[in-house]
Amino acid sequence: MSLQRTIKKEITCHSIGLHSGKKVGMIIKPANTDEGIIFVRRNENGGSRIKAHIGNVSDTTLATTIGNNGTSVSTIEHLMSAFRGMGVDNAIVELDAAEVPIMDGSALPFVKLLNEAGIKIQKKFRKWLVVKKPVTVTDGEGTVSIIPSPDFQITYKIDFDHPLIGEQSYHMFFSKDIYEQDICIARTFGFLKDVEYLQAKGLALGGSLQNAIVLNEEKIINKEGLRCPDEFVKHKVLDAIGDLSLIGMPILGHLIAYKSGHKLHNSLLQELLSHKDNWEIVRRYKNKRPVEGQSPFFHAPSPISAPLNA
Repeated sequence: MSLQRTIKKEITCHSIGLHSGKKVGMIIKPANTDEGIIFVRRNENGGSRIKAHIGNVSDTTLATTIGNNGTSVSTIEHLMSAFRGMGVDNAIVELDAAEVPIMDGSALPFVKLLNEAGIKIQKKFRKWLVVKKPVTVTDGEGTVSIIPSPDFQITYKIDFDHPLIGEQSYHMFFSKDIYEQDICIARTFGFLKDVEYLQAKGLALGGSLQNAIVLNEEKIINKEGLRCPDEFVKHKVLDAIGDLSLIGMPILGHLIAYKSGHKLHNSLLQELLSHKDNWEIVRRYKNKRPVEGQSPFFHAPSPISAPLNA
């Protein structure tokens, strides 16, 4: 998957915003090479454009928000996760509201839309960010690190004081197949007492049993239950893939997270990029046969160095 990709045709969907509770219409369109993922607020004068990039992250409270020139788009992490998971590098996302539609609270509806549109291979090589030195950030409770690896790997551990969650951990060598089968299905989750508090403060107004797993003190309220036993930690992995995609290219490195979230994911990328000896950008690689101990999905590139903004 060394060549860039976009979608073959535009696709449309409608849902509500998780935090705003407002109806949202979204159109995803093909984009040119090196354009990246561009969000367009159609309800703003002139159609304000915001690139999905770490430099445009404006808030990480409850969700990841990007913005510039006074215009923002929030709750982008599930859609961004689907783009990265399905290998889409370039797309235009047009919205008629300030939030990406929540759909069912997972990335599965977005994956289905991307499959419906079809993936188009473009005639230009991708860039890859290769992690060269370990980087760690912490907020005193959670910790997240990224270390050198010939593959993109994720090891994630959560720990909640709830009888149905407790400690859960998950490790994956990233691949499109694993993402589509095991990760994109995982829904966002929350606790009934927190939902009631947030809604009283004018937040999470679109939250419901149709777009989130909701737990009271003893059980899951959703009648259908979980989609998989480790759905909670898998959703955290889903979020991390979306947040890390804001670096603007695939990463070759091993993400190790404990009780992390959007804020720490963003802090990790900021710290990683703050020192140029932490990373290297390569533009092309040749597939290599797997060797024992390496992932069969993703192999280190033969470097052709390129600047970060190339």
